[in-house]
Amino acid sequence: MPLKTAQDFDQELLILFDAYVHGTLDRRGFLERAQKFAVGGMTAGMLLTALSPDFARAQVVAKDDKRIKTEMVDYPSTAGTGTVKGYLTKPANATGKLPVVLVVHENRGLNPHIEDIARRLALDNFVAFAPDALTPLGGYPGDEDQARELFAKLDQKKATEDFVAAANYLKNRPESSGKIGVVGFCYGGGMAHVLSVRMPELNAAVSFYGNQPAVEDAAKVKAPLLLQFAAVDERINASWPAYEVALKAAGARYTAYQYPGTQHGFNNDTTPRFDTAAAKLAWERTTAFFNQQLRT
Repeated sequence: MPLKTAQDFDQELLILFDAYVHGTLDRRGFLERAQKFAVGGMTAGMLLTALSPDFARAQVVAKDDKRIKTEMVDYPSTAGTGTVKGYLTKPANATGKLPVVLVVHENRGLNPHIEDIARRLALDNFVAFAPDALTPLGGYPGDEDQARELFAKLDQKKATEDFVAAANYLKNRPESSGKIGVVGFCYGGGMAHVLSVRMPELNAAVSFYGNQPAVEDAAKVKAPLLLQFAAVDERINASWPAYEVALKAAGARYTAYQYPGTQHGFNNDTTPRFDTAAAKLAWERTTAFFNQQLRT
């Protein structure tokens, strides 16, 4: 059976799902409001399943791909939660030092899709590291609903420190050339922005549909930014014009793209919001950006 796309769903239903994913609508509320879209033998529960991730069908790089090496490692986060787990990937035949890329997940922790993103970067000849912010709460639980519930309980200040610590840990690993980038999606896109403000030593930051910092923080940005926006994403896009003005005033280097017809989450190939053409172009731009900023 072919995977459904965003065009198979009513836009109001997609907005409801976005609210559910981001915690402003609970499961019961989603099911109640989605009921009116359940036609032709569908139920609201079936609609939720259809909109939810299918990790196995969307995997791009297999866990046991011989071209890469992967491992779970612990790293210290003394200003955060103490010790945090992360997924480290690198090319199997790597020689010499390589640029490193921190991969920051969405608001569900280190799920199989984000691990797959890290493996893709390893195939592109980067060392990639994807921390799990849910480590202090037992780690990604294997269930997206449970993961969202846990995420709401995170100490966000400590989580931020955990990602700052992850960037420093990664930059200083023996495989690292010393050049470091970050890429994040949704929550992770916001965290990429946070790191661009917090870490003047950052060499490149890519944000996929992430919340922007306060406008007064734009003056702290030293790293070049690549910003990827969905077209239908009012929640994220509303604050961009003011932040863009602040970036320009600060003389920051940034490139921003908005992909026509796309939904929030368009790069995530495990859900119907995935847009094949936009995701391909956005990812090509991401790897080209990292090659330009981290290999020179």
